[in-house]
Amino acid sequence: MGAGKAAIKEKLELLPAKPGVYLMLDGEGKVIYVGKASSLRNRVRSYFRGSGHPPKVQAMLRYVADFEYIVTDSEVEALILECNLIKEHRPKYNISLRDDKNYPYLKVTVTQEYPKLVVVRSIKKDGDRYFGPYTQVGALNETLKLLRQLFPLRTCSDSVFQHQTRPCLNYHIARCLAPCQKKIAKEAYQEMVKEVILFLEGKQEDLIDRLKEKMEQAAAELKFEKAAEYRDQIRAIEQVLEKQKIVFAGQQSYDVIAFARGVNEVCVQVFFIRDGKLIGRRHFFLEGTDDLSRGEIMAAFLKQYYSQAETIPGEILLAEEPEDKELLEEWLTGLRGRKVHLKVPKKGEKHQLVEMVAENALTQLQEEEALRRRKDMLTKEAVLELQQVLGLAKPPVRIEGFDISHIQGNMTVASMVVFENGEAKTSDYRRFRIKTVAGPDDYAAMREVLSRRFRHLSRKDSQEPPSEKFAAVPDLLLIDGGKGQLHVAVEVLEENGLGDLPVFGLAKEEELIFLKDREEPIRLPRNSPALRLVQRVRDEAHRFALTYHRDLRSRELKTSVLDQIPGIGPKRKKALLRHFGSVARIKEASLEELKAVEGMTEKAALAIKEYL
Repeated sequence: MGAGKAAIKEKLELLPAKPGVYLMLDGEGKVIYVGKASSLRNRVRSYFRGSGHPPKVQAMLRYVADFEYIVTDSEVEALILECNLIKEHRPKYNISLRDDKNYPYLKVTVTQEYPKLVVVRSIKKDGDRYFGPYTQVGALNETLKLLRQLFPLRTCSDSVFQHQTRPCLNYHIARCLAPCQKKIAKEAYQEMVKEVILFLEGKQEDLIDRLKEKMEQAAAELKFEKAAEYRDQIRAIEQVLEKQKIVFAGQQSYDVIAFARGVNEVCVQVFFIRDGKLIGRRHFFLEGTDDLSRGEIMAAFLKQYYSQAETIPGEILLAEEPEDKELLEEWLTGLRGRKVHLKVPKKGEKHQLVEMVAENALTQLQEEEALRRRKDMLTKEAVLELQQVLGLAKPPVRIEGFDISHIQGNMTVASMVVFENGEAKTSDYRRFRIKTVAGPDDYAAMREVLSRRFRHLSRKDSQEPPSEKFAAVPDLLLIDGGKGQLHVAVEVLEENGLGDLPVFGLAKEEELIFLKDREEPIRLPRNSPALRLVQRVRDEAHRFALTYHRDLRSRELKTSVLDQIPGIGPKRKKALLRHFGSVARIKEASLEELKAVEGMTEKAALAIKEYL
């Protein structure tokens, strides 16, 4: 028996019969699975004693070199800890929740003195209010446009808001009430924020009632222009209500969840019902589900989805009863702060609604599978066409693309992107800061980056094993450029004993393909799948290099000047940028304004004024 197996056997004997969470580790100590148990002793021992495990568990056990566990006071605590650890480690053998898209949300920054409404792509636990997701960008823009017409909250950045010296254009066209200049009382502004939240919560009827009261009060006080504004707001909101689909005559609020099974994946559909209206829907894909029952799948989804959901309704309608239903209800109740019920309706309107959601899940799954089949077919066609055009011995499964980026030779960088089977493999992307080239010399920069990449695979010096991050051997290299760049690439490969590695250049504008043994370039038809593939690789290499160059340039512009001023260290630099927002504003600040910044002294303020 190996030392690892003996150590596991010893730990199994010491397991407590208490609730908790267990983590399976591979030979490198990486967490590959997280689970919870009402009895750690029974659950963890079941993996290592007996046979008949599902294929997925058998595959995992082949890699398990050790395990750890954490004892909790209750099963609910174990469930909470399990959710947190899965989010932290993203283990390979836990079910993977894949959102179909990174849908946008509307965020109301309620933690600020004068909140604003912004579009964001992810939810953060920052105390602000989030609404969405909006699966249709058109609906999001329409909502945003309407809200800004009805409720003129500020739209400026926090830095501009803090340093604004007079009302902006939005104030003069009645799209902002200039809270920066105290043109509106804080209480009145907060009242407007509450009305925006009512609208986004789907409580338009409540909002209309509030606005009607305000309209009648304004009319009674002979403020007819103000009363007319309220009247127009009411009409606009009533038009929105007419467009919304009524699901029930009642005013019930709940989520409805159903799923459809495919090959080793599940499509889950969620409908959001608020006050009897369908306000949105969203779908997800769960991967690695073949060995799980329908109840296990539903439980896994509920844990992953509601551990990061912004809102949890009091009632959740389900197509399947989840495993550990009572435990999940207790956990959800703790998250919401009020009672949550999980229900599987068997008849009536609610059952019909669940059936409709299940039908939508199946339709979405079928569309996804059809799209994937078509994409696979086009990718395979592109790879095979590229093999034929370039005269390669085998299909180019792994393609590496290289590009250079700089501004007049300053801060030159290079990128390496990787496509496998026609798809971007971002985990293998690499970026390089060019070290040996001064000035705008793309050829020399390309020589450096290719030398740094391929010295790890050099056949002329095989004494050292290749670096792990450069160990993969490409089937094809794409160089962004024409004959000159291609010639450099060929030289570098030959210097490293890799002259047989296929390489070509793709020139911009005319999209000509240059080969090392061919005098005339190849011009592919504009609708060629092979051309589209190499364009994608080239464009991705360009994007990746440009993004890196912009990051470096931005960092340089923000910090380089302050870094050179005596007495301005990291803390003062951070405080200055946070207070003024930019180096330009620091330069414009008076001595007194600089001294007022946290951590600043008169000596340090004088040093800034003298330097800038």
